[in-house]
Amino acid sequence: MKLKIVFIVLSVLVFNQVNAQTNKVLVPKQANNYVEIYQPAGDYFFGPNTKELKEGEWYDRWIPNDHCFVKAEDGLWHIFGITHPYTDPKLGNIHQGEYASFHAVSSKSNFKKTVKEHHYKDLKKVLTPKERPGEIPANHAPYIVKKGGLYYMVYGHSPIRLATSPDLYKWTPRGTLFEEEKGARDPNLILHNGIYYMTYCSEKCVRMRTSKDLIEWSEAKTVLTTNEFDPESPSVIFHNNTFYLFVCSWKKGQWDRVSLMGAYTHNAHVYASDDISNFGTDSEKEITILNAHAPEIFQGEDGQWYISSVVYPDMGVSIDKLEWIETK
Repeated sequence: MKLKIVFIVLSVLVFNQVNAQTNKVLVPKQANNYVEIYQPAGDYFFGPNTKELKEGEWYDRWIPNDHCFVKAEDGLWHIFGITHPYTDPKLGNIHQGEYASFHAVSSKSNFKKTVKEHHYKDLKKVLTPKERPGEIPANHAPYIVKKGGLYYMVYGHSPIRLATSPDLYKWTPRGTLFEEEKGARDPNLILHNGIYYMTYCSEKCVRMRTSKDLIEWSEAKTVLTTNEFDPESPSVIFHNNTFYLFVCSWKKGQWDRVSLMGAYTHNAHVYASDDISNFGTDSEKEITILNAHAPEIFQGEDGQWYISSVVYPDMGVSIDKLEWIETK
């Protein structure tokens, strides 16, 4: 009996060692050869008025920010994200007027063929304040997943809200999902083993909630603490049996308040963990830093990985190739 127990223990140890060797943490590496695929076109501001922006006035230059990619039933790719007319950084708040999402669509169903300069066509803005009566004006960082016959969009900032659409064109607000006293912004969704995980930023941390139906959400849990910077634009993926969290960093005093691009930090910290609810504290589980602002990480139809970025290195939405490197 003792020999049998010893054999079993040794077998488990050998299996775990082989499993660990075959599931090494891979590190993402980008090509650093960005292509700007989308730039918002000029448009009339939908209001309400801000200090510098007036409802009904035409503005030639619009700025994108946190965004997401969605492949529709017809195979075409869509991009949704924050947008607002440009205002001079010297005048104060550069984020004023972030009250609706931009919407752009490709003309090709193969993502690889859409990675061309200014390929995506600008469409009508989505969910302006007048289309969301009773809500706060802000419409930030939309993220979309499909469940059943509907597309579900979550957006912020706090309160985090929900809208649904049958076709990505016509959206219906569905109300508040939750709010937090210390803020909740830049929501991201991932479906894993039948559970939806929503990751978002709060004060000096990244937090997470879970849901089975995208309607009822659990209490929040802190999954990453960032004492050294304020986190922005979290994005979680599952690859090679590992969870990866991508988070941008913002530090007070790093911006000269002159250059607009300087306000959109392009330090994207990457953390790896075998536990989706624990990415550690500060650099405990950090594996690399990439050059991107508000990145989304996804694959094309051929399996190629991509990373997106806004207002870096160009002023629109740009795409770079990504590969996964095995560490020594």
